[in-house]
Amino acid sequence: MDIQLKLNWKELSKLAELDTIIAESVHKPIMIFKHSTRCSVSRMSLKQFESEFNQGDLVDIWFLDLLNHRDISNKIAEVFAVRHESPQVLLIKNGICTYHASHHHIEAASLPL
Repeated sequence: MDIQLKLNWKELSKLAELDTIIAESVHKPIMIFKHSTRCSVSRMSLKQFESEFNQGDLVDIWFLDLLNHRDISNKIAEVFAVRHESPQVLLIKNGICTYHASHHHIEAASLPL
């Protein structure tokens, strides 16, 4: 990743990793943060999320760079039946998206873990 991140994100950079996320979400919730490196709203949302997030033991967190991996974002929209937005967070439990938020609605405290 080319940007500086505070949290220990797993980088989502291959389509096959979606299968891993779905499989792992049966044992532990997975959160995906979709980020555009060219968008100031996305940058602000990411910075705020990272400063507020403290539930790393309850959820695994994955980071998707939209500019480099739009194909993965499109597949996420298809697999989880959630319209693509940026920035966006999705919470995956038992293989399905149980929560999603975008733009100014992204708040770490709102994640229903």
